[in-house]
Amino acid sequence: MSLDESAYNLDLYDYPLDKELIAQVPSRERAESRLLCLNRATGKITHRRFSQLPEILLPDDLLVINDTQVIKARLLGRKETGGQVETLVIDYAAGMESAAKTGSFRAPCLLRASKPCRPGMRILFDKGYSARVIAANDGNSTLEFSCGQDAPAMFEEIGLPPLPPYILRQGQDTPVDDSTRYQTVYACNEGAVAAPTAGLHFSEPLLEAIRQKGIGIATVTLHVGYGTFMPVREHDIRRHTMHTERYSLPQKSADAINLAKKEGRRVIAVGTTCVRTIEYSIRKNGLLAQDSGECDLFIYPGFCFQVADGLITNFHVPRSSLLLLVSAFAGREQILAAYSEAMREKYRFFSYGDASFLA
Repeated sequence: MSLDESAYNLDLYDYPLDKELIAQVPSRERAESRLLCLNRATGKITHRRFSQLPEILLPDDLLVINDTQVIKARLLGRKETGGQVETLVIDYAAGMESAAKTGSFRAPCLLRASKPCRPGMRILFDKGYSARVIAANDGNSTLEFSCGQDAPAMFEEIGLPPLPPYILRQGQDTPVDDSTRYQTVYACNEGAVAAPTAGLHFSEPLLEAIRQKGIGIATVTLHVGYGTFMPVREHDIRRHTMHTERYSLPQKSADAINLAKKEGRRVIAVGTTCVRTIEYSIRKNGLLAQDSGECDLFIYPGFCFQVADGLITNFHVPRSSLLLLVSAFAGREQILAAYSEAMREKYRFFSYGDASFLA
């Protein structure tokens, strides 16, 4: 669907947000979050609780969830001269592939230090771990870690959850266990450096209530990358280059989605990562099949959705690719109106915030 040229202006996908509405901690209980429901056909908005989702969904709906597991990708270290260095691994899968092929865990990283880290420099971590800077370019660096092929043990031992940059309490005392709460209850495939946040609202009892209603659940894996937090900088959004993320679509899930579409049942994606995975995997014959690889699908207004009929998602950062995706799905004007309503009602925004259901 082609739009008027003005529709691709990035300035149209901006909104003012009171920083007090950016959630710094999750809700006390996962399913306690608020849920703004937007009817795409009418624009009607209703306010619910996430725990009411089984009542809102139709009995023959199919939920698609992302079972990626967030690794503790944030490491606090120091230079041999004593200066502090914060390291964030931004492509864990690349490091694991390197370890399998060469026995050495090499991965792209973001480094934060008072002075640039040069190639050849060593970074020292707790428990005797270290890393050597292989390459450095504008803050993006490649590091070789001393853990060999046992990277999972290193990250589990000394790593910290890679909270988004707008959560400003990192390093502060807090009752929140981010290792648990910045992870979905169904996470099982290690590799993400950011959480698929729409899934954070699901608890085990809520999932059981959904199953008891007869609602199907299909899984995909998309390892969310740090690029999900990067703003769109191109004034013409069509010129934006989307980051790539590794994904996998099992045959069982492809079959379940294909059957739902054939029978006219709704496919409800839990999160933008699921939308991108299933829309990227559609074949020319209109069907899904087992697939894996790297997804770089950029969804912005004008995109023709072939699979997703509904979307459960959080409230997204202004001028971001995620805001463009939900605008493509529900219409820019309706999304911005819903966000304005959410702000008036003091919804909590972003990763640890409340959710919306667009259908």
